[in-house]
Amino acid sequence: MSKIDMNVQIVRSSLVSLSSMSHVSAAAILDVLQANYTNAEITIVNNFADLCALIAKKPDVVFLGMQYIFSDDGGTKIWLSDYLDKLDMAYTGSRQSAHLLELNKNKAKQAVLDAGLNTSPFMVVRRDDYQDFVVGDLTFPAFVKPTSQGGGAGIDGQSVVRNIEELRVKVRLLAKKNRADSLIEQYLTGREFSVAIIRDEKTNELTAMPIELVTQPDVNGISILSRNVKASNEESVLKVIDADVYSKVSALAIGAFRALGARDYGRIDIRMDDMGVPHFLEANLIPSLIENYGSFPKACMLNQSLDYQPMILQIVNLAASRI
Repeated sequence: MSKIDMNVQIVRSSLVSLSSMSHVSAAAILDVLQANYTNAEITIVNNFADLCALIAKKPDVVFLGMQYIFSDDGGTKIWLSDYLDKLDMAYTGSRQSAHLLELNKNKAKQAVLDAGLNTSPFMVVRRDDYQDFVVGDLTFPAFVKPTSQGGGAGIDGQSVVRNIEELRVKVRLLAKKNRADSLIEQYLTGREFSVAIIRDEKTNELTAMPIELVTQPDVNGISILSRNVKASNEESVLKVIDADVYSKVSALAIGAFRALGARDYGRIDIRMDDMGVPHFLEANLIPSLIENYGSFPKACMLNQSLDYQPMILQIVNLAASRI
């Protein structure tokens, strides 16, 4: 089979704090791209000089595995999507505005709420205020996580809090250990879902592919997707069989995706309350794309029998349509 004459650069950072794509994920994507395009490489971008080197390669499509770098003085974020937009260069996934919401979970929840969609009541405690804050109308149990970190960071057995004392302990831990503000939201006791969303190349319609995530309860009887559970790929993944649940979860996911201004592909996480009503949790617009790992590839396979290679090529083709 002849290869398509196109230069595709996979971009990630070797700095863990900047990269949304692991070297394992990048290597798996590279195998697919090298089999289908005349030029495909992984480019490491840690600083502005690296970004300039990427531009000098004149890629037809940039496969984004990160959101931003810092300026040389360390004081300003340079968003890759915004930088590439100004150069009229095609890249995979969403624009800066959507990534900005994605990385600020409280702002994402507010955008979803403003669109008339369900998300559990919430409040934010800034890390500098961890010693002195008022809970207000929020009731217990509550769930506490960092406002701006993904991959299950900061989520553990202490994330579900039942009283103000436990809440203060967890907020202090996130402020000290994770150096993060705390998002405190009403704890939802129902089923949890992850919904892969991808745009159809021909119709431009968004396809939602929900799966249910099931984890073993901890010693307190709480089932959560902690950092350890995600890293070890321990959660069970179930196809959503019930037509009503499938419809409700898919509709919320697509509504949230649009409310965030997301584009092409991404993942929306959802959890039900005790009445079976789905609520938006958070979004991941550069989800893990390792075969047989992570919710996005699993959802594509279970719902659409969309295997790994055609999934990666569809993501690239959506970006290439903007060349």
